[in-house]
Amino acid sequence: MRREVELNPDSAKKIFDDSSDHWARDEPKLLSDWTARPFLLDWCLPVEGKRILDLGCGEGYFTRQLCREGAARVQGVDISSGMIDAARANEAKAPLGIEYAVGCATDLSALAGESFDLITAVFVYNYLKIDQMRQSMSQIFNHLDKGGKFVFSLPHPVNPFLSGKDTRFHFERSGGWFSGRDQIFEGTIALKEGEPVAVRCIHKTFEDIFSALRDAGFEKFPEMKELSVTEEHLAKDESFFGPLQGLPLHIAIRVER
Repeated sequence: MRREVELNPDSAKKIFDDSSDHWARDEPKLLSDWTARPFLLDWCLPVEGKRILDLGCGEGYFTRQLCREGAARVQGVDISSGMIDAARANEAKAPLGIEYAVGCATDLSALAGESFDLITAVFVYNYLKIDQMRQSMSQIFNHLDKGGKFVFSLPHPVNPFLSGKDTRFHFERSGGWFSGRDQIFEGTIALKEGEPVAVRCIHKTFEDIFSALRDAGFEKFPEMKELSVTEEHLAKDESFFGPLQGLPLHIAIRVER
């Protein structure tokens, strides 16, 4: 059954408000903490002395990693007040100087006049419609300094068309490659310990993603990396990572203003 996507972002907000406790962590916990975030962090480096905006920061797991690498200023924004509460609680317990605020990736008006050397959006656009993604990218372009980098990630768009029923990383398709554009593909992602947590993918094609970057104003050629389980992951825990070996899990994209 096809599920039409609501324009109102409150549905995604509710997902994370209801599950913020499951996401809180300072050590790897989710599958993508091994299969995506380490690569994304490496792709952001070096960050010494840089001003960074982390959109869709959640409870701050990736935000804190960026800050610990020597950034001059780090701001985290997330639509979920539950996630921001968790991020602020962590900041109060172990201060790093990170500023957190509730906000939406499609509306950066609260940051008027501010610019950044690096803007990140880790698994944000799988919760937005194509038009919302385009709106967000346009605003990101306007808040990046010349030469600044935009780094973001998404579930691999072909994953729902290839994966089986394994709940470590799985999406239920709602239409085909083209007919499913802008449709909700509900899914799950595994925790190393405990039950999988709910995630969502609003399906986009590669054309949707790259045309949005172009129309936002980015003129330099974007870099893209397809991420999956590696031999290093298998050596850590074959029982956890092995069933996903060979499957396209995520894409990472980096582009310079």
